[in-house]
Amino acid sequence: MTSTDLSPAPVENPGRYRPAPHRGPRPGPALAAAMLGFALITLDTSVVNVALPAIGADLRAGMSGLQWVVDSYTLAFAALLLSSGALADRIGASRAYAVGVVVFTLASAACGLAPGLPALLAARTVQGVAAAVMLPASLALVREAYGDPARRARAVSLWAAGGTVAVALGPVAGGALTTAWSWRAIFFINLPLGLLALALLTRVARSARRPAPLDLPGQLTAVVALAALTFAAIEGGTEAWWALGVAAVFFAAFLLVEARRKHPMVPLGLFRDTTVVVAVTAGAANTVAFYGMVFVFSLFFQQVLGLSALGAGLMFLPMTGLLAGVNVLSAKVAARYGARLPIVVGQVVSVAGLLGLLVVDADTPRVAQALLLVPLALGCGFALPPLIASMLEAVPAERAGTAAGLLNAIRQTAGALAVAVFGSFAAAGVAGALRTSLLISAGLLTLTALASLKLPRRR
Repeated sequence: MTSTDLSPAPVENPGRYRPAPHRGPRPGPALAAAMLGFALITLDTSVVNVALPAIGADLRAGMSGLQWVVDSYTLAFAALLLSSGALADRIGASRAYAVGVVVFTLASAACGLAPGLPALLAARTVQGVAAAVMLPASLALVREAYGDPARRARAVSLWAAGGTVAVALGPVAGGALTTAWSWRAIFFINLPLGLLALALLTRVARSARRPAPLDLPGQLTAVVALAALTFAAIEGGTEAWWALGVAAVFFAAFLLVEARRKHPMVPLGLFRDTTVVVAVTAGAANTVAFYGMVFVFSLFFQQVLGLSALGAGLMFLPMTGLLAGVNVLSAKVAARYGARLPIVVGQVVSVAGLLGLLVVDADTPRVAQALLLVPLALGCGFALPPLIASMLEAVPAERAGTAAGLLNAIRQTAGALAVAVFGSFAAAGVAGALRTSLLISAGLLTLTALASLKLPRRR
């Protein structure tokens, strides 16, 4: 039942009864539901990283197995985001979001009950599929609930803050649960959160359906290309060259399919807009830097420094604890000075933070290590909300779901490749991998910071 169903019926004698004025659906429940969904998705990522050594010990998984624990989720997430945005438009954001939350919650229970590594990887893949449905639908809910661009920008910053709060709590909660009980508890924590998201959704008006044909050939070629590329990065060896060849062929096929289809899931014309290009490339670089470093430092803290899962989680607390406030601050700065300023400044601060982390080794005081992670988090947190808001403003409203899916698909693909590549470095030595990963991330962010100077001062 929507809010319009609650309006009193007209009566014959208006002099004795005056109907209450009609009120449209309140945006608060939609924003709260969207924030919680994003929090669920990001919590799952940050919780898993600190639990990887425990998962490896319990399930007898090597480094490649641990990389697949992360990337089986991220790869499915990234690949299906390309069409799940269109799905959200086609069946309505609220319906797509509800389906995603239900499947994600059930898959989380399956992860917690997994008897071995293959079962865990299968359940993680289903989690990724559900997350792919949830994420663009959650952003589309925000886009529908807030028609005013200024209020929408603030709402997007709050949506991002929900994810950053989960990032902040994830390592500590994951470390505490893993240390006190088992790595399985990190998945069971999703169950009450999923039920709460569904309860909030009952107070949100149903979203309108928009014609958005599904692009199955494009989706298939994209899945194969991304899977082959990730396989090459994780497994290495002779097979990597064959996998790279498969990835190249299917990526070319994907571009050909998208260029020729009447209703492609990724309209290539979107990339004619400078704002779209900058948003997706800078978003990808931010994801490589932030989540790539969380992955590598999780291994460094436990395998090099010998910390427990809880100790590793606490090392991330200064880094992640300030993210939510920075997200909100960046929206205020963008509203006053335009999106370009916080986007550029955020990336410059992140580069400085990455270069500062090059001094970290086993002898660096623990407090200094934790504090040196802070500039990276502040920079990424400052740049991300205006990047997302700029992307949504650069496309027509009816393309909101598609644009959200595209942006986040590229970001998640970048995150999956970061874990695959940095994890491969770590297999040869975590300390050396740390420095190489820092330099790669700093180089990427430097390039995208320069590209961000092409953004208009205001939009």
